[in-house]
Amino acid sequence: MNHKPRKRFGQNFLADERVVHAIVSAISPRGDEQLVEIGPGQGALTRWLLHECGRLDVVELDRDLVEVLRAKFAAEKKLHIHSGDALKFDFSSLGGGSRLRVIGNLPYNISTPLLFHLFEQSICIKDMHFMLQKEVVERLCAEPGDKEYGRLSVMARYYCGMEPLMDVYPESFHPKPKVISSVVRLVPHANKPVSVAPDILNRVVVAAFSQRRKTLRNALGTLFSAREIEGLAIDPGTRAERLSLADYGQLADLLLQKDKAESRSLWEPE
Repeated sequence: MNHKPRKRFGQNFLADERVVHAIVSAISPRGDEQLVEIGPGQGALTRWLLHECGRLDVVELDRDLVEVLRAKFAAEKKLHIHSGDALKFDFSSLGGGSRLRVIGNLPYNISTPLLFHLFEQSICIKDMHFMLQKEVVERLCAEPGDKEYGRLSVMARYYCGMEPLMDVYPESFHPKPKVISSVVRLVPHANKPVSVAPDILNRVVVAAFSQRRKTLRNALGTLFSAREIEGLAIDPGTRAERLSLADYGQLADLLLQKDKAESRSLWEPE
């Protein structure tokens, strides 16, 4: 290895060529497509993606690795290296009209905030293929009633369809992580499954899951009365993990109507 992995960047480099080829096969890039790789490391995936795509942008936080990549791929004209933080990167600045295919072996310590950052820019993204901690993939793909089902599950469903593809074991990395990883495919919806604004939906979901063991009557008590929840054919005595995205969409729509009514009342003359 030319670079000593840094814990502060959550670096675990993929070193198993069989896994690399399996991931590239799952992505199946084409020559007319633009790919974006987050956290390319030393280029284990990068070099194979370059063989197949039309253009590859990579976003790397570690400046030392940026220099490694520039030296290793100096002759590659279709590779564009961006030195920066993916959590702050404007992915919509890429593409030039074409929708992006995003790939990454995401650091475990920033995977959830990075997913939300990408969800917010999903209008410019065709699909995403990520290596994540297996536990995160289970939360992403959890169904209502599953113990893993939570805020990430609901909000991810609002933005994307999801498919777990394969597990990757610690032996495939250097250094070996202490957890199993999984690769997941996320495809942004052309039309959102529920017609509510994401900020309103998120308010409801955050409140519902803030105290998981409480019933909706208590968890959502500052937003709705039990009667209002019942009016949507939702049992106020149930818990947050039992509700579907459609249920949360109804609650978010009700909250929006309540906010509008309150706003009008503030402007009405006494």
